[in-house]
Amino acid sequence: MNKSVIFIISMAAIASTAHAQSSVTIYGVIDTAIAYANNVGGHHNFYMNSGNLQGSRWGLRGAEDLGGGLKAIFVLENGFNAFTGALGQGGDEFGRQAYVGLQSAQLGSLTLGRQYDSVVDYTGALEVGSQWASGYAAHPGDLDNINNTNRVNNALKFTSANYGGFTFSGLYSLGGQAGQFNRNQIWSLGAGYANGPLVLGAGYLNVKDPNYSFFGNNASSRAASVTPSASNFGVSRVIQGYASAHTMQVAAAAGAYTYGAATFGATYSNVQFKDVGTEAGAGLIPAGGYTSGTGKFNNVEVSVKYQVTPFLLLGAAYDYTKGYGLGDAKYHQGVLGADYFLSKRTDIFADAIYQHASGIDSTNHAAVASINQLTPSSTPNQVVALVGLRHKF
Repeated sequence: MNKSVIFIISMAAIASTAHAQSSVTIYGVIDTAIAYANNVGGHHNFYMNSGNLQGSRWGLRGAEDLGGGLKAIFVLENGFNAFTGALGQGGDEFGRQAYVGLQSAQLGSLTLGRQYDSVVDYTGALEVGSQWASGYAAHPGDLDNINNTNRVNNALKFTSANYGGFTFSGLYSLGGQAGQFNRNQIWSLGAGYANGPLVLGAGYLNVKDPNYSFFGNNASSRAASVTPSASNFGVSRVIQGYASAHTMQVAAAAGAYTYGAATFGATYSNVQFKDVGTEAGAGLIPAGGYTSGTGKFNNVEVSVKYQVTPFLLLGAAYDYTKGYGLGDAKYHQGVLGADYFLSKRTDIFADAIYQHASGIDSTNHAAVASINQLTPSSTPNQVVALVGLRHKF
């Protein structure tokens, strides 16, 4: 009997140790809303929208302890439409993230797969569109990708350990084109600092052939090898006319400071679509559009959020975008939002976004309002309002 008891206790201890050394976690978000837009291609619209404060998703995250402070890690993350069940990210099964790698407690992690760039990692969380204001409040057309519209395929990424609140990372994506080493190449660098009430971040992103490597890297994209090729830049006229650019470049910085119940935030980005007209293909240069030159933007966002109670958060933000180099469009955007937490995992929210446009846009035509994720307005003004429910698991 004593031997049996000892055996059972020993096996339980072994099982417990094995469980502690290897783990897999399933997680997710279901984010739904009822929305109203006053002008979508000339018509108002009431509709249901999935993925507002966060994209609806489910994922698997795992780690295996290899000893000596080293772990094998992986993430597989799927995006979906909660109202239809359809796959997100252009039909990719794990379109949000899919990577595997090694992680050292002393040095950091080295991962390979479909991943986020360094601009997203270090400035994305400080933009209101990634917090309380929904993706509609992203900078017009998400022109700087701070709201994480596009991921990076074929990426090798290093992320440092945390050194007293300071972290940094670098990413490189191979283009995979025989005889054209730089074709479709993407690289980025970034760093961040967090200490008490202060959070700072900065990142740089450089993308070759962005229509195919960055905007066109999912299952439904139009590839360069397909004839006739077409634009993957989407419907937003903020950047649509620059799909033929050879290089996209983003430099961004952001910060936030919490004082009592209030948090004050700001972001800045400079975006350049270089050598417009270099990429050939149907739809890459709109009728009457630019055939050479560089389209550039400066973007500034300022915001404040206030934790009224432990359950209620209120926020306000203003964003200004100025085009130059080719078009000279200006976009003024105001945002108001409220988020009420029913529990740690469930909240209800309401947001309203207004945008006004002026000048000449990327298509070389009079600018119209183009709130992120919406079909452009037929006028210089556009409004969207939504009320939604989010649950995390």
